[in-house]
Amino acid sequence: MDQLSKRAAVAAQEELAVALPRRWRHVQGVAAKADSLTRLVPGDAEILVAASWLHDIGYAPNIVDTGFHALDGARWLLRQGFQPRLASLVAHHSCASYEAEERGLKPALMAEFPLEQSPTSDALWFADMTTGPDGQDLTVDERLAEIRERYGPDDVVTRFWMKAEAPLLEAVRRTEERLTA
Repeated sequence: MDQLSKRAAVAAQEELAVALPRRWRHVQGVAAKADSLTRLVPGDAEILVAASWLHDIGYAPNIVDTGFHALDGARWLLRQGFQPRLASLVAHHSCASYEAEERGLKPALMAEFPLEQSPTSDALWFADMTTGPDGQDLTVDERLAEIRERYGPDDVVTRFWMKAEAPLLEAVRRTEERLTA
C-alpha cells in the first residue's frame, strides 16, 4: 500500500471504526473493490484507493458540519492537508451534486470543489455503488434498492437518487465496459 492510501486508511479507521462500525465495514469493502480496479486507472491507482478509503469520512461524528457527508468530508480532508483533487473526488462521489441540490448546498459544493468526470471518478462510484452497507458485493440495482429501503420513501437520500440514478448507472456502465475491454 502506498503512502497516500495508508494515510487515508488510517484516517478512515480512526474516524469511523469505533463511531460507525457498519459504515467502516462498507468503507473497507469499497477500498478492497477499488484496489481491484486500479488496473483501469494506472496513473491514478493511488488516488482511487485513497478516495475509496475516505469517501464516507464525512459521516464521522467529529467531522459532521452541514450534515451532507460528501461536502463535510471534503472540507475536512483539505483541513487535514490532503490534496485538493482527492477532496474533490470525495466531494462529488456517487452523484453527490444531486444530494447537494436537495440540501441547498450545490452552490457551495460546486464553488469549492471541481467536478471530475474521468475513469477514476467512475471507478470510485462503481466501487461505492456495488458495495453494500456491510461491505458485501451487490449489483448497482441491489444497492439502490437497499438504500431506498434503508432511508424510506420521503428521505432526502431517496429523493436525490430518483434524479441521480441515470448518471450513476452510466458511470457504472462505463466502468464495466473498461473491465471487459
